[in-house]
Amino acid sequence: MFGGRCIMVGGKIIVSVRRNGSLLVRVATEDHDLYLAEPGAAPAEMGRGRVMGPGWIAVDPECVLDEGLVFWIQAALAHNHAVTRSQHAES
Repeated sequence: MFGGRCIMVGGKIIVSVRRNGSLLVRVATEDHDLYLAEPGAAPAEMGRGRVMGPGWIAVDPECVLDEGLVFWIQAALAHNHAVTRSQHAES
């Protein structure tokens, strides 16, 4: 999925490692611009020039080593937890 290996939590994608080594990260849409200020972060694209929209961030491979990887996984898990928590509250 998304041209790489995805990690899902609660049936939702949190990150995907793409073939080129970059990381596709699902974050809260309201924090999208905040995350774009991080090193190596850019709006995720699905094909050349087709931006995926707020909440999807692409991170360069050299920025997902060690602490960088931990940072992005924590960001994705925080969003996932908020989304799944609100879905359970609605049930």
